[in-house]
Amino acid sequence: MYECSLERMSDKIKTFSKYGDAGHGGITRYALSEADIMARDEFVKRMTAIGATIETDDLANMYATIPGSDPNAKRIMMGSHCDSVKNGGNYDGILGVMSAMEVLETVTAENIPHKHPLTATIFTNEEGSEFPPCMMCSGAMAHDYMPERFRDNFAYDKMMASESIVEPGMTFGKKLSTFKYKGDKANRMSPEKVEALFETHIEQGPILEDAGKDIGVVTCVLGQMLYRVKFYGFAAHAGTFPMKKRHDAFHAAAEALCYLHEEIDKLGYEDLVYTTGEVVIHPDVNTVIPDFFDFSIDVRHEDPEVLNKVREILFSLEKREWQQCKCEVVLGWNRDTVYWNKTLVNYVRDAVEDLGYSHMDIHSGAGHDAQYISYMVPTTMIFAQSEKGLSHCEPEHTSDEICTKAASVMLNAVLKLDENGGL
Repeated sequence: MYECSLERMSDKIKTFSKYGDAGHGGITRYALSEADIMARDEFVKRMTAIGATIETDDLANMYATIPGSDPNAKRIMMGSHCDSVKNGGNYDGILGVMSAMEVLETVTAENIPHKHPLTATIFTNEEGSEFPPCMMCSGAMAHDYMPERFRDNFAYDKMMASESIVEPGMTFGKKLSTFKYKGDKANRMSPEKVEALFETHIEQGPILEDAGKDIGVVTCVLGQMLYRVKFYGFAAHAGTFPMKKRHDAFHAAAEALCYLHEEIDKLGYEDLVYTTGEVVIHPDVNTVIPDFFDFSIDVRHEDPEVLNKVREILFSLEKREWQQCKCEVVLGWNRDTVYWNKTLVNYVRDAVEDLGYSHMDIHSGAGHDAQYISYMVPTTMIFAQSEKGLSHCEPEHTSDEICTKAASVMLNAVLKLDENGGL
């Protein structure tokens, strides 16, 4: 068994945390930004130093490859993204890139024999923080392999037309057209060129830490559905209109949301999670009774039957009157549970057991590039414990030691796949 270098990993964590430093311990590194370029420049510098060949595709996805002994073997890829949310942490996404770099550095430093070419990858715009949607470029690349019912969400032209939320009038396509690392479409990953993808990531939750485990053997990404719950009343003056005559859309929404929590919790599924994170109110004036209120509800679970039970509760809202307001429930989008390739999951489990690290099987409640790539090539993930379960915030932290363990697990899982001649 091989172990990666704690010293090299610590140096990478320290170095990459400078690119987009927000001044409070975390980073803001939007895709295609100057900070993104600096992180990619560092990636190129370090990968070139070990003799890797650098390629970029038309979506600015990057590939650093060291050759294997078999010229006809497909690549084994590893990677994640280097962009962040606003005021995010130093580990989400970039740990997967640093882990992939560390695998290649360890293989070359220790002259580890391998048949397949090994590739460290950066996927562009996973977070979608400036240009939505999230997982944009992995989704666009896997577009032709996706189920038809949501394939259109990642149509190339739609992605290019995505508008910046920080720079009015700027589109993703326009900014990409002059981006330093925009390359050739012929360089995109494909099933013809790639054997499998491994993605290492921080857990982004507290499950591993609560269980006292360093590493998560990820089995799937949970199914998810997003609905908008809309309430229609009428506006009137806040000071003159009697309470009993009001059709207050905000009050209706508040009452319905409490009802949802009560009814969904009655289902009794401890691993079911649901969140209201976005609201719209009209006219949004303190002296006017709201005539419209709309809230999101994001629901996640592995079992589609559990999601269906929640869906029934959601649509039951339409059959009731809420503070004399009409309710409408509208689907935003949904996705099925994505299961990782079982052979690759077993290689990860074997690797962590051989290394003797504490571990457990776990699912991912968050989306990742790997979930869309899995429609195109066999894929799996490795989780590193997140301190206090924090992510998408500046206090996000995973120790250098656990980061190095996660990279070591990926290294040995990749070598198991390589030794067995692929899938």
